[in-house]
Amino acid sequence: MTLAQGVQLVTLALLAAMMLGSALAVVLLDNIVYSAFLLGGVFISMAGMYILLNAGFVAAAQVLVYVGAVNVLILFGIMLVNKRQALQPIARAWLGQLVTGGVCAGLFALLTLSVVNTSWDISSDTPVGEGAIAEIGKHFFSDYLLPFELASVLLLIALIGAIVLARREFIPDVSPGEPESDTLQLPERPRELVSTADLRES
Repeated sequence: MTLAQGVQLVTLALLAAMMLGSALAVVLLDNIVYSAFLLGGVFISMAGMYILLNAGFVAAAQVLVYVGAVNVLILFGIMLVNKRQALQPIARAWLGQLVTGGVCAGLFALLTLSVVNTSWDISSDTPVGEGAIAEIGKHFFSDYLLPFELASVLLLIALIGAIVLARREFIPDVSPGEPESDTLQLPERPRELVSTADLRES
């Protein structure tokens, strides 16, 4: 094993550990904001994997699209919603957890089977080199046009969902006995009216 191969192997192990640790933290942490930040760590680890595969363009697209757009969109959606609502106990919650665990185990087994049965010998293929971006563009607008457009629609749905979740009903902010004003406030965060006497005392 050469020095370059050893460095690649160690880097692969570190990226894999970072990806798995961040992914587990995303689903196990109670704070959803921390989970969203750690999701960005998962995306960055995947970008590092693409760099190891000499796919620089895909790695840059991973950072720009997922870390710089999707993850930021998730954070904005979480922080804008900010609804204080007590969680109600769910009847037979263990049943949903059992089904979720089964689905995750099935997906993991399917992915493992795909990895084992896939032939990773690419010695017969000619490296694209500097023409990789042009080849990716050709495939995007020919063979993979439909999945590419479906991904765009999925991102649009996520954006609309974040806007709908963050939207709140506004109510007029008026004091008793006064006519309605044009000032609006959020019902989740009522503002206390302070009189001039209180201000002088303070």
